[in-house]
Amino acid sequence: MRLRSPAFSHMGMIPKKYTCQGEDINPALMIEDIPKTAKSLVLIIDDPDAPHKTWVHWVVYNIPIIEKIEENSVPGLEGMNDFGRLSYGGPCPPTGLHRYFFKLYALDAMLLLKEGLTKSELEEMIEGNILDYTELIGLFKKE
Repeated sequence: MRLRSPAFSHMGMIPKKYTCQGEDINPALMIEDIPKTAKSLVLIIDDPDAPHKTWVHWVVYNIPIIEKIEENSVPGLEGMNDFGRLSYGGPCPPTGLHRYFFKLYALDAMLLLKEGLTKSELEEMIEGNILDYTELIGLFKKE
């Protein structure tokens, strides 16, 4: 499985449009080589370079099998991010250059989950259902 974005390359700079200094909307994501037996997708975006803990920017699950997540869209049920919202929260590092991990999981089931799960709750729920995993890393530093 492969995840890429028309907005930035792997280890490339995320455009300001998709950050707290811009429109703060999710970038488009292209998904390739999804396992044939996959029933749903999960997307988690987090920043391991944040002070004190890995900062969660977006949690989306029960995404149907699609080849593109559109820009500024909600492709599935949203979980709670570390901004305290059920939505995308773009890169907004307090200082320095940070890495943003776009983690995509293909699952063997559409899970019966309620909206609003945290990243850790979701990771626990998908354990044992993961068929494949890929990630895309983008970078951002405030101007």
